[in-house]
Amino acid sequence: MEVTDIHIGIAPIGWRNDDIPEIGKENTYKQILSDAALAGFEGTEVGGCYPTDAKELNKELGLRNTRIIGQWFSGYIIRDGVQKAAEEFHKHCAFLKAVNADIAVYSEQTYSIQGTEKCVYTEKPSFTDAEWTNLAEGLNVLGEIANSYDLKLAFHHHMGTGVQTKEEVDRLMQTTDPAKVHLLYDTGHIFVSDNDATSLLYEHFSRIAHVHFKDVRTDKLTTCKQEHKSFLDSFLHGLFTVPGDGSIDYAPIYDYLIAHQYKGWIVIEAEQDPKIANPLEYALKGKNYMDTLRHYV
Repeated sequence: MEVTDIHIGIAPIGWRNDDIPEIGKENTYKQILSDAALAGFEGTEVGGCYPTDAKELNKELGLRNTRIIGQWFSGYIIRDGVQKAAEEFHKHCAFLKAVNADIAVYSEQTYSIQGTEKCVYTEKPSFTDAEWTNLAEGLNVLGEIANSYDLKLAFHHHMGTGVQTKEEVDRLMQTTDPAKVHLLYDTGHIFVSDNDATSLLYEHFSRIAHVHFKDVRTDKLTTCKQEHKSFLDSFLHGLFTVPGDGSIDYAPIYDYLIAHQYKGWIVIEAEQDPKIANPLEYALKGKNYMDTLRHYV
């Protein structure tokens, strides 16, 4: 069976890490695009090292016959209010439309500890009822902005933020407009958070507009928890890897997406130190594993 409604892409985070700019700084965006195309991926998300000039980026994409999928947006609706977020989000979406992207990835970074030295397993932030209301109302506004650019806002539940657990995602989905706010389903983040990669998928499939396949090495996870590591130190320790190289069983996840006619991107993503995990090698490893899943279907 040929799966034509699912596109397989990769995140540039295996080459360059925006949270720790010195990690992989030798890898240019042109190298990332070339490696991704060589490995057989249809596109990449935008990394911090990518040019902000859409014309320049589109030229390089055309040379490699590849695409831009979407880009992360760090939002502070709770801290700064929706008006400021909306001004920045308009610019974000205008760029994404200019490079023919599909998805605007949103993460609420108010109180986030993902870039700090705090233990990501015991010190995650939480929101008050009033803050939850502000966030939901603000996301509806930003989702409408995304729609006006023919994009979908996909909310990224993320370790170390106020929307990390399935319970928190449940609340966000219940309080936002399904026509404006969609979900980015990230296997690695929800597995680390809740020790369960599938319940979120089953309950909120109708809201999923974007998928990240990030695998987890459970032996590393155990060590990271015991040593109270931060998010950054955890991935440097080898917590994450590409699908097929960790502990998550992706066959039932992929089968569920196919059976329920998911249409969109599955993006391979794994924060690793590129000096330890060769980016092209792991890109090929992830792509080859995805090909086995697709062949199986």
